[in-house]
Amino acid sequence: MEFTEYVREQRPSLLRFATVLTGQAWLADDVVSDVLGRAFERWDHIDSLARPHAYVRRMIVNDYLSWRRRLLRTTPTSDIERSSTATADSSEQYAERDAMIGRLRRLPRRQRAAVVLRYYAGLPDAEIAAELGCRTSTVRSQISRALTTLRITEEAPSMTSIPEER
Repeated sequence: MEFTEYVREQRPSLLRFATVLTGQAWLADDVVSDVLGRAFERWDHIDSLARPHAYVRRMIVNDYLSWRRRLLRTTPTSDIERSSTATADSSEQYAERDAMIGRLRRLPRRQRAAVVLRYYAGLPDAEIAAELGCRTSTVRSQISRALTTLRITEEAPSMTSIPEER
């Protein structure tokens, strides 16, 4: 398969995957663009693999988890705080998706990657472990911790809405 054909067919799914992984569309576009640029340079090798799409997806996960990107995202650029409130959407589907991405954004990176690979990409533990470079037991514990955190986060708003007695 030619690289341009691969990009034409797979870029939308790679962008969706990266958006769920990063929690921000602009960052997902940046990650996918960087990865596809590197993939272009090595396309002869990548195309000869049994599963080139899995390889490119692994490149996205690795790029997301890399220390360089983490440093770039955590370096403050101004004194202005960004609003953490999401813009209200009239569509329930989009509002639910935004809320889930917001909850996923609070997870540590490796937990978020494990959850996205399991529930968004539908990969089994062994493939997730291969993509993250760890053991399957680590994948299971990361997902378990992430789901516990997501449950606590989901329950927390209802607890804060109870008025205090005076």
